[in-house]
Parts: sequence; structure tokens; C-alpha cells
Amino acid sequence: MTNIAPIASREMVADSLSGMSDENMSWLKLLMDNPTSDDTLLDGLHLYLDRQAEARFLNSLKLQKCGDWMGDAAPGRLQIRLMEAAKASQHPAYLAFREGLVSSGGLERAFPKADV
Repeated sequence: MTNIAPIASREMVADSLSGMSDENMSWLKLLMDNPTSDDTLLDGLHLYLDRQAEARFLNSLKLQKCGDWMGDAAPGRLQIRLMEAAKASQHPAYLAFREGLVSSGGLERAFPKADV
């Protein structure tokens, strides 16, 4: 049983985030629903953001859309880790992703403010 290949790798996740087709988004949603895949998903997200930070052209609208979609699609257990990933750098690629993540409201839905 130890020879079972994982269903995802960080490169596959990064490539899927780059494509953002309906098929990729369905696969990523399925990956998010599996708690054992959280580390692979987040490693792939970091790789995707690093690749975007090194790109010659910064597509901030695409990064915002990606952050918005991930904030909407990710379960509550991932919301804090997504925000940590978005705050890992001050590069404009990370800032654009963070703007989309914040505008999705996923963190507020996962952890609503207490009525004091």
C-alpha cells in the first residue's frame, strides 16, 4: 500500500491554478475537499505565486480572480492558511492574490465576528 502514487503534486496544483479552466477548477475543488491534500494544495499555491512573481508580465486581474475563487471555494479549515500564503510576500503578485482573497469574504464566513 505504500507504493500508491499521490493524486496530486505541487506542480499539478500550480499548473491548474495557472489555467483556471472549468476542469481545473473542479479538480482543485475536489482537492480542497480532501483534508489530507491540504499541504500539497498550499505548496502548489506557493509555487504558483512564486512563478507569477518571477514572470515578465504581472497579470494582477488573473491573480485577483484566482484569490477570489479560492476564497469562495475553499472550506473554512483552509481560510487562515490561504491568507498566510497571501501574506508571505510584499510582491505585487501576492498583493493581487490577497485582494481577491479578501474580497471573496471567505475568512469572514469561516470565522464570523463575535457579537460583543
